[in-house]
Amino acid sequence: MKPVVLAGGTGSRLWPKSRAALPKQFLSLTSDNTMLQDTIVRLNGTKAQSPIFICNDAHRFLVAEQLRQKDIQHGGILLEPVGRNTAPAIALAALHATMNGEDPVLLVLAADHLIKDEPAFHSAIEKAEKLAGQGKLVTFGIVPDQPHTGYGYIKAGSGLADGFEVAEFVEKPALETAKGYVDSGDYYWNSGMFMFKASRYLQELEKYSPEMLDVCKRAIDTEIPDLDFIRVDHDIFATCPDDSIDYAVMEKTDSAAMVPLDAQWSDVGSWTSLWETAEKDENGNVSVGDTILENTKNSYVNAEQRLVSVIGLEDVIVVETKDAVMVAHKDDAQSIKNVVNKLKAEKRPEFQFHREVFRPWGSYDSIDNGARFQVKRITVKPGEKLSVQMHHHRAEHWIVVSGSANVTIDDKTTLVTENQSVYIPIGAVHALENPGKIQLELIEVQSGAYLGEDDIVRFSDRYGRVAK
Repeated sequence: MKPVVLAGGTGSRLWPKSRAALPKQFLSLTSDNTMLQDTIVRLNGTKAQSPIFICNDAHRFLVAEQLRQKDIQHGGILLEPVGRNTAPAIALAALHATMNGEDPVLLVLAADHLIKDEPAFHSAIEKAEKLAGQGKLVTFGIVPDQPHTGYGYIKAGSGLADGFEVAEFVEKPALETAKGYVDSGDYYWNSGMFMFKASRYLQELEKYSPEMLDVCKRAIDTEIPDLDFIRVDHDIFATCPDDSIDYAVMEKTDSAAMVPLDAQWSDVGSWTSLWETAEKDENGNVSVGDTILENTKNSYVNAEQRLVSVIGLEDVIVVETKDAVMVAHKDDAQSIKNVVNKLKAEKRPEFQFHREVFRPWGSYDSIDNGARFQVKRITVKPGEKLSVQMHHHRAEHWIVVSGSANVTIDDKTTLVTENQSVYIPIGAVHALENPGKIQLELIEVQSGAYLGEDDIVRFSDRYGRVAK
């Protein structure tokens, strides 16, 4: 059994924590691990092999770093050059998994789900694996605990030894319809998790979406290894039809089966769902971070950087980050997506980035700025190096506060240690490297007429960010 972890998506309804450059699957929202890490860790005790991961190019180093932190071995990190929904993504994984003549059973998982009852999950996996071995395309149906209108539903058909035939997939229903589904006992939430032999998925895709399969085959035929990653052809894959596995295959195949799953599952699709699944205090509140709640009930409060106090409110969500505060009524939490769309339309940085931005070499945090200056705290991991670069419009002053730095300016390299500083003039070709065994931390003061991140001319880069 080979897990396939879909690690795309932006999680916009969990703004301001989840952003385009750091979406919810890479955040620690339900445990000390990130959601991506928990997706793999909860497979401990099963027969799972090294997982295949699928993500977009912008998140590739986040995936690699979070796997490294947990010493998780992978079976390939496939980079989607453009998003084309779940059916093509799974096709790429199936094609990659069968390249050496193998035909593993694939367990398709989203990287951003919460499953609290792991033994129940493992039991469902075992049942699904038996059905997959019989040629079935298996989906996991969540036993509903309320008439939820945010999920699609699956109607159970004839009974099988380890599950059910799928009688019908239905779209997200109105509330009264959802109540009828739950009361009948015949309907389950559509989890978006699947299990099948790689060859069976490809056979059914060829039957129902041959153009999609053809494009995926041609795109991955020219797969290019790049560090820990596998790239597919951009131009070919961009022509692929955009469709979900539900529409492209599962709703059409006559081999669909379902295994019920009652494991305290959630897709963590909103702040309200996080409140619903978390442990609450005696007033029904969930609080994270430095908070003081007074005469407040049934609320979710998350403080990242500062003390947050909530007084005399009920059924609210309050989330604070270094650069944004979001306050919403729980019943209107879905409207957060409208705020995100406005940020995107106005090209505000809060749509894409946090104040602290992660890079393959470490991170930087913009701690102050003005009309002609910007101050950043830069952290470089041991042994890592920033690209060799120059700026047309700004000079930089670096002050090392912890660790040591090899600083190259034009043709001269100098070791700069704690409490020492160095100046990089406008137009100088320069590079920064951490030669030590501990993290390098420095303060960077930029000054000049233009301080945008796009004023970087890269000459060489060990992370593949320079066009060849």
